[in-house]
Amino acid sequence: MINEKGIGAVNTFALKANLFSSFAIVAMLAAAALARKVLPTPELGAMCYMMSKQGYLSDRDGHWHPHLMFFLPLTDPTTWGGGLPGSPVLGALDTPGGVTVFIVPVGQCSDGTAAPSF
Repeated sequence: MINEKGIGAVNTFALKANLFSSFAIVAMLAAAALARKVLPTPELGAMCYMMSKQGYLSDRDGHWHPHLMFFLPLTDPTTWGGGLPGSPVLGALDTPGGVTVFIVPVGQCSDGTAAPSF
């Protein structure tokens, strides 16, 4: 089921943040939107994927590997294996967003080509 209200909030936020804003401005707008409850928190088990070869994370990280992202309420990432030695799962706390993000790199891009090696 599609959450129309959530989509509208995200679209409104995206328009205000736009691609030309600095990270600081986008972070400030996101924090304000979350505080006002304009942006919904992800539902338990929400996920997204970044599978394109053209995926670009940031100026610091550049292009990265195709991966899946799972969102859960704030929790210690190691509880789910995030960041543990030998685990394929990475974990990060997004405290302003109120979620823990688990990242799972995958071996293939969306076009079927092999992902770059680590």
